[in-house]
Amino acid sequence: MALQIHNLSKRYPNGVHALKGISLTIPRGMFGLLGPNGAGKSTLMRTIATLQEPDEGSIRLVDPSTGDGIDVVREKDRVRQTLGYLPQEFGLYPHATAERLLDHFAVLKGVTSRRARREIVDALLRRTNLFEVRRHKLGGYSGGMRQRFGVAVALLGNPTLIIVDEPTAGLDPAERVRFLNLLSDVGEHAVVILSTHIVDDVAELCGRVAIIDRGEILLEADPLRAIAALRGRIWRREIAKSELPDLARAHTVISTRLLAGRTVVRVHSDTSPGLAFDAVEPNLEDVYFSAMRRDAIQ
Repeated sequence: MALQIHNLSKRYPNGVHALKGISLTIPRGMFGLLGPNGAGKSTLMRTIATLQEPDEGSIRLVDPSTGDGIDVVREKDRVRQTLGYLPQEFGLYPHATAERLLDHFAVLKGVTSRRARREIVDALLRRTNLFEVRRHKLGGYSGGMRQRFGVAVALLGNPTLIIVDEPTAGLDPAERVRFLNLLSDVGEHAVVILSTHIVDDVAELCGRVAIIDRGEILLEADPLRAIAALRGRIWRREIAKSELPDLARAHTVISTRLLAGRTVVRVHSDTSPGLAFDAVEPNLEDVYFSAMRRDAIQ
C-alpha cells in the first residue's frame, strides 16, 4: 500500500493556516515527518487519521499493483478498519491490566471469539515485549512500556496504515531504543508515518523523510541522499559566545551548541568560510537545519 496526499490544506477558525497545499506520496515502510512544534505535523496526522476534515485536497490509500484504493476523506469507516493510530497523548485506565484492556480493545475491533482474542492479545503482548507484565496494572508501567502498549493497541487488526505522533518524547535512552526497534519491525509490513521533532529518531529508522514548517513541506527526500547532497558544504568552528552575532551576519549558521564552555557552530557554505573552519561530514540534523534556515530567510 501507499498513501497519496494531494494539495491538502487546513485553516482553523482562529486564522491559523496549519496546512498549505501539502502533497506527498508515502510508500510502505517507515516515513519520517520532521518539524518543530507548531509546524503542522499533528494537524496532518489527525487529518490522515480521519479525526478532522481538511478544507481542500485529497488523501488516498492505494494498492500500487492494482491502483485500487480508499478515499481517506470520504470513506472514513473503511480507513479505520485498516488504521493503527498512536497519538502523542493517549489515556489509559491505570487500574486495568494490559491483558484485560487489550482484550477489551480487541472486542471493539470486532473480534468476538474469546479464543481468537486470547491468541491475538498474547501475540501482540509478546511482540511488544510486555507479555511478562501482562497482568500488571497499567498505572505502574513506565513511559516506554505505556508507549509499547499503545503500539499493541494500534496493531490490532493488522493495519496497513500506522500513524505514530511524537512517540519517543520523554522516554529514557534504553526505552527509546526498544521502542524504535519495535517500530522498525512494524514498518516491514505497513505504511508507518513517524511524526516527530527528534531528528535522530528519523535518521535511525526512515527510508524517506519530509520536513514541514508553518504548514508547508520544505523538503522530501531519501535521508542518505539528502545528507550526501550536503557533503563538502558543512563547516565547523569553535568560537566564544560573544563572537556569534558577527559570525551569523557573515555566514549561514545553521546550528550552534555548547561544548566545554565554547560555542560550536556549523555553517552551510559551498566554499570554505575561512581558515578557522573545518570541513565535517554532514548528518540529517544538518539537512533539517539547512532546510529550516532556507525557509526562515525566504
